[in-house]
Amino acid sequence: MHADECLDRDALARRQGARLDDLLTRLYGCNRFYTQKLDAAGVDRQTLSFPRDLERLPFTTKAELVADQAAHPPWGSGLTFPADRYTRFCQTSATTGTPLRWIDTNESWQWMLDCWKAVYRAAHVGPGDRVFFPFSFGPFLGFWSGFEAGAQLGLHVIPGGGMSSEQRLAIMTAVPPTVVCCTPTYALRLAEVAEATGPGGLASLGVRVVIVAGEPGGSIAPTRRRIETAWGARVIDHHGLTEVGPVSFECWEAPGFLHLNEAEYICEVLAPDSDRPVADGERGELVLTNLGRIAHPVLRYRTGDLVVRRSERCLCGRTFARLEGGVLARVDDMVTVRGVNVFPAALEAVVREFADIAEFRAIVTNGDALASMAVHIEVTSPGDGAATADRLAAQLRQSFGLSVPVHVVEAGSLPRFEVKGHRFVVERS
Repeated sequence: MHADECLDRDALARRQGARLDDLLTRLYGCNRFYTQKLDAAGVDRQTLSFPRDLERLPFTTKAELVADQAAHPPWGSGLTFPADRYTRFCQTSATTGTPLRWIDTNESWQWMLDCWKAVYRAAHVGPGDRVFFPFSFGPFLGFWSGFEAGAQLGLHVIPGGGMSSEQRLAIMTAVPPTVVCCTPTYALRLAEVAEATGPGGLASLGVRVVIVAGEPGGSIAPTRRRIETAWGARVIDHHGLTEVGPVSFECWEAPGFLHLNEAEYICEVLAPDSDRPVADGERGELVLTNLGRIAHPVLRYRTGDLVVRRSERCLCGRTFARLEGGVLARVDDMVTVRGVNVFPAALEAVVREFADIAEFRAIVTNGDALASMAVHIEVTSPGDGAATADRLAAQLRQSFGLSVPVHVVEAGSLPRFEVKGHRFVVERS
C-alpha cells in the first residue's frame, strides 16, 4: 500500500488542509459556480486556515447542481477551465431524479484512475490478474475508471459491453478471468444464468475476486454471502459517485468495512439536514470534498448516503476512516409505510436470507392515506412457494413491525438488471 494510506490522523488532516487551500486558490475566479457560492457565503479565503475552518465553507447539494445545469446547459457553471479542455463525459444513472452530466479533463480523469488503483491495491489485485468487466460501457461512470486504471497497472482487462449474459459467460469460459467487476445485482444475475445454462456454475471458472459497486449489496451480509457462494470468490465492495469520484474501498483484511480514501477526499459525517458532526459509531450523512478533481470539483457535497464511521487503525495497517457496513441507506430512498421508516437496503437484507428466493420486488403504494407495501417473489422451487411466502412475511413482521403481503409470482416474470437493480418501486396516486 502507499505510504499516505498509513499517515497518522493529525498528519493526514494537515495534508488535507494544505490541498484544500490549494484547491480553493485554483478555483476562485476561474470556477464561476464556486466563486459565486464562496462570495455569497461571505467567505474570505485569506482568513481561512484548514482543516480548522472547513465548516465555514458552504455545502453543495445535488439539487443545486441540477438547477445550475438547467440554467447553464449543458455542463452548468462549475467548470474550472474552458470547455474545450475537457475530454471525458459521464452521466449519473438518475435513480433518484434528473441526471447530472459530468465532464473531466485528462488531468482530472487521471486523478480518478489513481483513486481506483487504491481499490485494486486493497483487493490484492495486480499484474498477472485478468479482469472481466460485464457492464454496458455507456455514459454511466460505472466501471470506466476501473477499466482504464487496470490497464495502467498492467492488469489484463477484458471488456464485456454490448453482450447478453450468455455471451459474457461464454467469454469467461474461453478466457477465464481471475477478477470480475460488476454490480451486486449483476453478479447474482450471471450466477442465475450460469446455473440455468450448464453444469458447474460460476465456481468452476476460477474467479478469485468479485469487485462490486453501484449499489449497497456488497455490504449487505446475506447478498454478499450469496455472491461469494455462487462464484466461489471473495467479494470486495467499493463505492463512488459520478459527480464525486471513487470514494471508498474494502480491504482484504477487514470485510464489511469500506475505507474512505482520505488521501484524496475530505470526508465528514454530519447529522442529516444539519451541519452538526456526529461521533464515531453514530449514523450520519456522508459529506465529501474531492481534492484532486480540479477541473470539475465538489466542495462539501451532501451525498445523501447514510453511514457509520470508525476512525481506529484497521488490521490492514491503513489509518483511513472506515464505514461500518458500507453505505447503509440513502436519505432519499426512505419511504414511510404505515408510520414505519423502510429503507431498500434493510428490506434486501431480510429477503436475501432466504436462499430459495431467486428474485424479488417491493411495491409501495402511496395513496391518500398511509402508504402500503407488498413484496413479490420468485422462488426456486415453485411447489414450496406458499411456505416461503409465509416465512418471509413473518420475518418482515418481526424486522419492521409491519404486516406485509408476500405474493409468489411466475418464475422469470420479475425484471433482471445489468447495472443497478430497481427492486423498490413506489407507485404514487
